[in-house]
Amino acid sequence: MTTTARPDDLAIVEGRAASVAQMFLDRVAEDPSGEAYRYPSGDGWASVTWGETGERVRRLAAGLVALGVQPQERVAIASSTRYEWILADLAIMCAGAATTTVYPSTMADDVAFILADSDSRVVFAEDDAQIAKLREHRDRLPSIVRVVTFTGTPDTGDDPWVISLQDLEDRGAAHLAANPGAVEERVAAVAPDHLATLIYTSGTTGRPKGVRLRHSSWTYEGAAVAQLRILSRDDLQYLWLPMAHSFGKVLLTTQLQIGYPTAVDGRIDKIVENLAVVRPTFMGAAPRIFEKAYGRVVTMAHAEGGAKAKIFDWACAVGLRADRLEREGKRVPPQLAVQRTIADRLVFSKVRDRFGGRVRFFISGSAALSRDVAEWFSAAGILILEGYGLTETSGGSTVNRPDGHRFGTVGRPFPGTEVRIADDGEVLLRGPGVMDGYQDLPDQTAAALIGEGWIATGDIGEVDDAGFLRITDRKKDLFKTSGGKYVAPSNIEGQFKAICPLVSQMIVHGEGRNFVSALITLDPDAVSDWASRNDMAGRPYAEVVTCEAMRTTIRGYVETLNGRLNRWETVKEFIILDADLSVETGELTPSLKVKRREVEERNRARLDALYQR
Repeated sequence: MTTTARPDDLAIVEGRAASVAQMFLDRVAEDPSGEAYRYPSGDGWASVTWGETGERVRRLAAGLVALGVQPQERVAIASSTRYEWILADLAIMCAGAATTTVYPSTMADDVAFILADSDSRVVFAEDDAQIAKLREHRDRLPSIVRVVTFTGTPDTGDDPWVISLQDLEDRGAAHLAANPGAVEERVAAVAPDHLATLIYTSGTTGRPKGVRLRHSSWTYEGAAVAQLRILSRDDLQYLWLPMAHSFGKVLLTTQLQIGYPTAVDGRIDKIVENLAVVRPTFMGAAPRIFEKAYGRVVTMAHAEGGAKAKIFDWACAVGLRADRLEREGKRVPPQLAVQRTIADRLVFSKVRDRFGGRVRFFISGSAALSRDVAEWFSAAGILILEGYGLTETSGGSTVNRPDGHRFGTVGRPFPGTEVRIADDGEVLLRGPGVMDGYQDLPDQTAAALIGEGWIATGDIGEVDDAGFLRITDRKKDLFKTSGGKYVAPSNIEGQFKAICPLVSQMIVHGEGRNFVSALITLDPDAVSDWASRNDMAGRPYAEVVTCEAMRTTIRGYVETLNGRLNRWETVKEFIILDADLSVETGELTPSLKVKRREVEERNRARLDALYQR
């Protein structure tokens, strides 16, 4: 089945700015005194206007020009999400150059590979840790003429390799004094098909690949989301997503298109705390954030035990029943409506307050979201809209809307984007967001771009009668047991995350095996709460998660899961790992996706032992 882009959809998104740089200048000109960004400062938050941001970006862009950066040359950013990341990216755009993105967690060897592969000329490095990676492999980086650091230590001397952000800004101010129109000339020369961004996919296997994305790709994303009319200038965004990831970049260009302010702080451990202070109206996030919040709320409620735990479970059941009736277009009976009002006052209003109390919706992307988790949030009065896209399609291709959503799907296509399901079930996409190709990888580009503008996503899915896309699994993750039965692991994993409030990750295994098994990791916060209730407070994480009492607890949740599955899908054996997966250990990508093959290989001996009993 194919969902087709309508002619009016294409017309709507064609009248957009020529470049991201022009989008930014237009926003500054239209609303110079409007709030643009907030960022942590001391014990509070600082706020800057579009006009103030525009002045800084203009000086930084001129600084890059003064350093000799030419149109479409690459300038890299190696930093966590922060206000300075956005300033750097916008300055690169306004200098007519292209941004190379580098996750701050990327190992030094891969950083050197990315910078060399992209032929980057300048690097914005967040701090001394990022600078150290560059110094370690400086001999492999002859093209890097300067490193600009946000908070790190600049070099001293007459010709420093590492300079401060303020130094770059000062150089730009001097350049503008001599060449007042330098930035505007660069912006005017940027064409829609010029390279804007090289995003290196973190990848679950192998070396990262540089995805080449045009200015027109990003201006399309901003215009398409704006056309959905789900956001306005009255909204307030909370942005923590890695800006090296396409999801974060979509939200940045959408902000330029619409003009709402954004509060920026990339510290994951501060999300819930900051939401209560910032009180945003929407936020984009990876599913793990919602799963962790759900598990935390459930665990805390049950930890209180007695009447409070019973009230919580009753409220959840009431909320779910009422919410499902409304989604089915049915009337909520008066008695149930009264019960929901009570449930909301006792439980759900407190849940909403944890997120600031003003959230209209969250947007979930980058991986599959458990349907059960999404339905629980909806019952609590917090809508999570799941979307879908690839780095290779500039991030966003489909999304659910507040006035038209179906849980378990990733929504309908953006205006101007088409979806087709191939004969083998693979999802194909076509639209203005599709990449030019991979940097210097013609064979891999040809394998992905299959002709007539279509890109093969590597995902298996289906489109329903209303045009909603459902992703069932990654094509490469589907496996067949020795009995010839196909298993979609992500579906099983998603269900378990809604059943077990202790879980962090589940990796379902069984390719060529005679039964399905799983590797399980547990959330450290949830484990700490469990330990305090089971006479193990203060014990090491590894000791708690591997004790017999914990295994018995997890076994109970696995049995509940198995009751929902087909016989050949049931998890017969499982292993609880003594450490959670992390980006730092190389088991998660920076966008919090599990590197499934890496985790399985690291635990191959233990998995093999399960099948030798």
